[in-house]
Amino acid sequence: MRLKTIHGWKDVPPAERGACVALGNFDGVHRGHQQVIAQAAKASLADKLPLGVVTFDPHPRRLFRPTEPAFKLMTHPQQARALEALGVDLLYLLPFDFEMASFNDREFVEKVLVGGLGVKHVAVGFDISFGRGRTGSADLMKAYGQEYGFSVSVAEPVANREGEKFSSTGVRDALRDGHPEGAARILGRPFAIEGVVRRGQQLGRQLGFPTANVEVEDYVVPKLGVYATRTRLPDGREVPGVANLGNNPTTGEVETRLETWLFDFDEDLYGQVIETDLIAFLRPELKFDSIPLLVEQIRRDEVAARAIVAPAF
Repeated sequence: MRLKTIHGWKDVPPAERGACVALGNFDGVHRGHQQVIAQAAKASLADKLPLGVVTFDPHPRRLFRPTEPAFKLMTHPQQARALEALGVDLLYLLPFDFEMASFNDREFVEKVLVGGLGVKHVAVGFDISFGRGRTGSADLMKAYGQEYGFSVSVAEPVANREGEKFSSTGVRDALRDGHPEGAARILGRPFAIEGVVRRGQQLGRQLGFPTANVEVEDYVVPKLGVYATRTRLPDGREVPGVANLGNNPTTGEVETRLETWLFDFDEDLYGQVIETDLIAFLRPELKFDSIPLLVEQIRRDEVAARAIVAPAF
């Protein structure tokens, strides 16, 4: 069964109700999130019911703090693919609007989880909070489960060997520090930027290294600079490369974008959706005094990136 996305909690068809669900924001679907989903999966298997994930669109932070910088770790298609890989059948994307924000913890359970989705099991993280004022907790969810007739499991924290808890904040901090390897350890896979390839200045093509340009848009912005990368094409191929994440200070300031030179590749990607993993940070973004100096540095970046993502070259 392929994952199905249900937008909302009202008038959900009977066939899409009654799942064992994991509840949370799941931005990044990192290893801590995976532990919560695994708890729901155990109940799903035992009860022979669909496995669901309940999350929110937009992230509650967007409603309450709309002027804060972008912070998302993945698009909804990326999230859906990550969840499907974990065996999730149903993704409930609940609109986080002023109605949802007005529900206290009991109203959220009664109206949304029970009345709207008809949940049979709810898995939550140990630090879950829900309802107006974030008054709901894991213990309170257990109490509501007994009252309303659904079972509840609570996932314990997942941490690295140093005892640092895996979290979306940890992923963002690692990316902003220029440490994509650290972000990947928390996520369980590389952080990736997905988007439509747009036409740029085409200066790279003139200089011998054409780039696929993707706007960063609503993602958290990692440290600006040059990265060794691996890009997935719409047909599933993966191509190693090197990318500049930044504003092009040498050739003219632009909105922050990811400009990826795919090694040994010469096909038209304009208008197509690609996904680029940030594998390793090579250097900060620099402003060069001349185009020849820029070209020399890009050739050095190529050698460094190939050694990491295309060592057989």
